[in-house]
Amino acid sequence: MSWRDFWNGEHKIYVNARHHRLHFDLIGRDICDLIKSPTTHMLDYGCGEAGAAQLIASKCERLYLFDTAPNVRAKLKQDFADHSKIQILDEPELSQLADHSLDLIVINSVVQYLSHGECGDALDLCKRKLKAEGRLIIGDVIPKDSGALGDITALFGFAITGGFFIAACLGLLATFFSDYRKLRSSIGLTRYREEEALVLLSKHGWSAERAPHNIGHNQTRMTFVAKSVGA
Repeated sequence: MSWRDFWNGEHKIYVNARHHRLHFDLIGRDICDLIKSPTTHMLDYGCGEAGAAQLIASKCERLYLFDTAPNVRAKLKQDFADHSKIQILDEPELSQLADHSLDLIVINSVVQYLSHGECGDALDLCKRKLKAEGRLIIGDVIPKDSGALGDITALFGFAITGGFFIAACLGLLATFFSDYRKLRSSIGLTRYREEEALVLLSKHGWSAERAPHNIGHNQTRMTFVAKSVGA
């Protein structure tokens, strides 16, 4: 099983409905803060179930959602079939999207599931699709020296403030026996030192800096803001 297989199937990442709602509420607010104009055309690359899509779409003119998992895309097309501002893209449609047509691309909680080569390919694609003055935001990047303990601590802190601590404890126990933990142990997650991430971005034609705040609840992870070199 690969990470794509995992996300394409049934899984229980969120410990209960409250965790799910608060998670996407927070991510949605953080991403909305990045949208500078109501005329923004934005791509959420590796969007997953896109639980904050309606909130984000309310702040921009056009929101494109892309995920590599076919079952995820099928569910998104069903969920947002009647939403005039949201369009679900498959891989050919993403490739065919007009070059230099996007104002903002957000890649959140994705690069840990990509190899360095896959990440580089995504960076090259984003460079083609963004306007010269556009911005690329890469969020939830796991630091090289970070382990599961940091994620657990961040989850418990979020659970205490969010009122789902007991559910988080039970969910953590369930995760121990889950495919997610097995994949994390066997395949692993891709991690970056801050300097490594900046070097990778530079190699693919981006000028970037680390943002002071990570998207979402886990502030042990990193978010980077990048612009195309020469923009």
